[in-house]
Amino acid sequence: MADVTDADGLPVGQVSARLGVTVRALHHWDEIGLARPSLRTAAGYRLYTAGDLERLHRIVVYREIGLGLDRIQAILDGWTADVPGALRAQRAQVTERIERLQQLSAGLDRMIEAHERGLLLTVEQQAAIFGPGWNPDWPAEARQRYGDTAQWRQYAERSAARGPEEWQAVADEIAGFDRALGEAMDAGVAPGSPEANQLVERHREVFASYFPLTRQMQVCLGRRYEAEPGFAAHYNGIRAGLATWFRRIIDASARAHGIDPDTATWQ
Repeated sequence: MADVTDADGLPVGQVSARLGVTVRALHHWDEIGLARPSLRTAAGYRLYTAGDLERLHRIVVYREIGLGLDRIQAILDGWTADVPGALRAQRAQVTERIERLQQLSAGLDRMIEAHERGLLLTVEQQAAIFGPGWNPDWPAEARQRYGDTAQWRQYAERSAARGPEEWQAVADEIAGFDRALGEAMDAGVAPGSPEANQLVERHREVFASYFPLTRQMQVCLGRRYEAEPGFAAHYNGIRAGLATWFRRIIDASARAHGIDPDTATWQ
């Protein structure tokens, strides 16, 4: 498009297209006196001259850096003597905004990685936190098995917010619960007793470090703890027969809440 001179001018539609500004915005700036077209056609249509376009370009730039329209008008019309000072103050705000956006970007990167990997720890960190019995392939296996579930999404959100110290706290809490299970079994705590039911509630609280656990879901987990070799080896390694005892106290608590363990589903 040819350059505009003060002798001719551009109508609002062409100015809108040239500057990437809506016609509505140009009309508003005209109404408040921020940027008024200097010419009119014989039919009364307003035209923007080269000088008008220069002012509009400056307005667009100032808007891009976050200045309000009142502040822009003060700068353009000379009401603000310290223009560099105003721009420095705005630059400081832009810098803060950039830092916030960078933090948001980093957080999104962690969230994406957590959804894809599950556990944002190195193999060495996992071994140090979860102990020698931990298999670093487990998170990937869990992602493959549960990656399309709501529970995996909830787990990923928690994982994205945790570093080694937070995971160490989770591991310590789980280890404490495992000790309590073994001690309760040694003490002869019976399924359905207040002590056993307290342990079942504690398990749901501890497990919430991964995702919220309903009672029906807890019943399904109890069955897996007893039936699947990896889980059974973990609990039976704490006390012989602990996997079965743990499943029994979960079942008893479920019945007390009106849930039939034999028909419980993952919901």
